[in-house]
Amino acid sequence: QKSVSVENNKIMELKEIKAVYFVGAGGIGMSAIARYFLHRGVVVAGYDKTPSALTTQLEKEGMLIHYEENIDEIPHACRNQKSSLVIYTPAIPADHKELVYFRENGFDVEKRAQVLGMLTRSHKGLCFAGTHGKTTTTSILTPIFMQANRDPTIMIGGFLPLLGAGHRVGKGDTIILESCEYCNSFLNFFPTAAVILDVDADHLDFFKDLADIEQSFHRFAELVPEGTGRVVANLDDA
Repeated sequence: QKSVSVENNKIMELKEIKAVYFVGAGGIGMSAIARYFLHRGVVVAGYDKTPSALTTQLEKEGMLIHYEENIDEIPHACRNQKSSLVIYTPAIPADHKELVYFRENGFDVEKRAQVLGMLTRSHKGLCFAGTHGKTTTTSILTPIFMQANRDPTIMIGGFLPLLGAGHRVGKGDTIILESCEYCNSFLNFFPTAAVILDVDADHLDFFKDLADIEQSFHRFAELVPEGTGRVVANLDDA
């Protein structure tokens, strides 16, 4: 594989993780990752500001959630710095007591995109990128891989009626992942195959212009290992 700099290459190995703690547990994207780790049988806990239908369901599935910003509420299993992964949402303020506790005590503290990168490193990652059509194309591939008995793990940025959710936790070696370019999130991933649907001027609150966006997609394509990996793109699109 080419020597390419990704956004974060210090994240823990999947096999090292015994507990996962979420600072901001109630988002739809965070809940998909929480369910992935619940399926793996590790301790999953977290904080959220208020209860919701989603947090209630997560608690029924085995996640430990509290709603008070309080370090004492962090379960003992999540206090081992060597085996606990902490995931936070950018909506959480930097001075949040629990987030400060984990950072000051040397825990592996990561954003959602960086954890998705860990999953692509531990699986065969089929990553769908493009400024339009990611959710649709990822949704189309999902039943194909399921019918082919590949038992894939799925992470979609939308609701797929077939799954009754926007995600699926499988036992196969493949993860099918919607890969968003916003804030260069997809540069955290380790794709075995990268599908680039199109490149258009979008998210101009983050990117400077179309050339800046194109450069990020070039960097995304370069993350694919030479020889064994594949980049799928429409070569009729200049």
